[in-house]
Amino acid sequence: MIFSSSTFIVFFFALLALYLCANTQKQRAGILLAGSLIFYGSWKLAYVPLFFFSLAFNYWIYKSLLKNKSKYILWIAIVADLAVLAFFKYLVLFTESAFWFLNLAGVSVVSDTPSWMDWALPLGISFFTFQMISALVDVYKGDWDYDITFAKWCLYVSFFPQLIAGPIVRAHILIRQLDDLKPVKMIDLRLGAVIFVGGLIKKVLFADNIGPIVDEMYAQPEQLTFFLAWVATLGFALQIYFDFSGYSEMALGLARMFGISLPRNFLYPYISRNFPEFWRRWHITLSQWLRDYLYIAMGGSRCSTYRTYQNLLVTMLLGGLWHGAGWGFVFWGFLHGMYLIGHRLLVIFYERVKIIPESNQGRVLSWLGIPLTFVLVNFAWVFFRAGDFSDAMQIVYAMCGLAEVTGSSPTIRLYQLILLALGYVIIFTEPWIVKQGVRLSENWWWNIPFPVRGVVYASLVLGLVVFGGATQKFVYFDF
Repeated sequence: MIFSSSTFIVFFFALLALYLCANTQKQRAGILLAGSLIFYGSWKLAYVPLFFFSLAFNYWIYKSLLKNKSKYILWIAIVADLAVLAFFKYLVLFTESAFWFLNLAGVSVVSDTPSWMDWALPLGISFFTFQMISALVDVYKGDWDYDITFAKWCLYVSFFPQLIAGPIVRAHILIRQLDDLKPVKMIDLRLGAVIFVGGLIKKVLFADNIGPIVDEMYAQPEQLTFFLAWVATLGFALQIYFDFSGYSEMALGLARMFGISLPRNFLYPYISRNFPEFWRRWHITLSQWLRDYLYIAMGGSRCSTYRTYQNLLVTMLLGGLWHGAGWGFVFWGFLHGMYLIGHRLLVIFYERVKIIPESNQGRVLSWLGIPLTFVLVNFAWVFFRAGDFSDAMQIVYAMCGLAEVTGSSPTIRLYQLILLALGYVIIFTEPWIVKQGVRLSENWWWNIPFPVRGVVYASLVLGLVVFGGATQKFVYFDF
């Protein structure tokens, strides 16, 4: 059930109605847990046993660490979790890479992967694996020391708004809220509805309509002109932002309607002035996870300059690999690692030539960082989106005006260009739009009787579902 589908809307209202009828905290938790498991099982029942096994194993480790904070117990869990993730997500990549190296070395092997490896990736496995690992590490470090039942652990991991594609929620943020579920408040319903509808608009009106344009372009990399290559790449930058931030906002809105606050995952990333700022604004919960459980664990910036750069690069390489089983994702991570290192070198250079951030020169350079960061982010998106590395390089050549176009190029229509232009107007004015929307709602919208607002919400959601773009799964469901 995709959040933007009519099936999910029916499921959610049925679940909310049951939740409203509950009289105790235990009943509310039971309804949320049952609904979350039904939601996950609706995608593919075959992966429910794997999900339950992962839940049970990690809960056993969780309880063991509460009694004995042994690093050996922790490492057993981490290795086991990552092994399961690698088996389902990366086995084909590793096998194909091994075949390629063997053939390169002169050992003739069949390069096709066995048919038994052709399985679907368990939905949300990257997200719920990281979420469980963070809870175990927090218990081991003493940052979280709270005994819970197995049912509460299952609800923490499987809570349906954030189960499939995040945000990755720490134990101390979510578990205490789940342990104190209260009757639904009107303020949570109305605020959650507004947040959900905002995310739905991003998904249905923009991401789902921009997606087919991008798919057509990226399917024909050898036929892209300079102009079309940039249209395709700028289009994907819009698609992935509207798609993923739309999902995150819908998740926040759904959770809020049950009285639960989830952390924000996006904060206007395309207006970032440098790459550290970009990663403080883009997929915030993953960035924080990589920082706290990988970068700092390797020593962070508390070591030599060379080692700090190495830690940055390794963190981003693994972050790229986390996104997908392809070397294009790894190279995307490599580029962002180099961007972060380049920023540190630039800061050192500014210090040596005595350019102060608060000076006029420093402010000008800071603002010039917005277009530079945006262009480099788009350059990296090519390797994230392209089908393979050769397709990515073909598109990069076209973006640089170096490609020789063969055959007829795809056609871009005027209304599609208008849609892309409107998307960028929204992206770069989004902080102002949100600010004005909050001011308008406080002074006018919330004074309208709730039944009238409810009819408007329902009509808007129905119109988006019926008349929006063809419902597509969220981009990050593949990760």
